[in-house]
Order: sequence, then structure tokens, then C-alpha cells
Amino acid sequence: MSTVKTIAIGSDHAGFEYKTAIVALLKELGYEVKDFGPYNTDSVDYPDYAHPVASEVEEEKAALGVLICGSANGVAITANKHQGIRASIAWLEEIAALARQHNDANIVCIPARFIDLELAKSIVKTFVTTDFEGGRHATRVGKIACGC
Repeated sequence: MSTVKTIAIGSDHAGFEYKTAIVALLKELGYEVKDFGPYNTDSVDYPDYAHPVASEVEEEKAALGVLICGSANGVAITANKHQGIRASIAWLEEIAALARQHNDANIVCIPARFIDLELAKSIVKTFVTTDFEGGRHATRVGKIACGC
């Protein structure tokens, strides 16, 4: 049985260059990466990439997800439409760590137009290597899903 975590990743055209670099980083760190595109900088609609990443994580085919767009808002809003997803926008490593530790976030959303690539890579590395603390946070996380 493999213990390699699978990470699903996607972006829009604004996040394409960051996505390419983050895919390489994740592979270097030993993760299996499922890249849902896009595969160039042509203009695209972010939901076409955010939904497949969110579905992959929601269906537990990937342990975690990474989504990247200009502001991170579009991909976060889209991913969070999925009942089993807790997508968090992170612009600092500390935000990414807390999203995992306290909120059991399973997708990190990166604002490519507002942070540099090295910070984006550090945020992703922090996110995928940080565990959920459980405990008092588990009760709160259990109340997130709307059950509607």
C-alpha cells in the first residue's frame, strides 16, 4: 500500500505559471499530482478547473487540493459550493497553517496576482505538510456543512 499523498491542482489563466511551478514543487516533495489544467495561458473560466479539483478532493481521490487564480476568490467560492470542501484563501504561511490546524481545510486557494511565486510555494508546502489538530476544532468543523 502506497503512503504517497495525492494532491489535485488547478488554476485559471492568471494562475497558470504559478500552477506549473507548484506542480514541480509538489513532485519534488514526493507527492503524486493530478493536474486538472489549464495547460497554457489562454483565457479560461475558473469554475471549469475548480469544480474538478473540488470533486477529486470531495470524493477522496486526492488528499488535498490547490487552486490558483488572480485573487483566489473565484476558485474559493466555486470549490466551497461542494459540501465536503473547506477551501481557504491563504496569502501568508501562517494563514495556510491555521486553515489546516483549526479548520481542517482541504483546498488552499492562492491569489497569484497579489503574492510572489516563492511565497506561493511556501504557502502550499506549509498547507500540505500541516495536520488538522482535531480536539476542540473538530466540533466546530463538524458544524460547517449546512446539511440542507
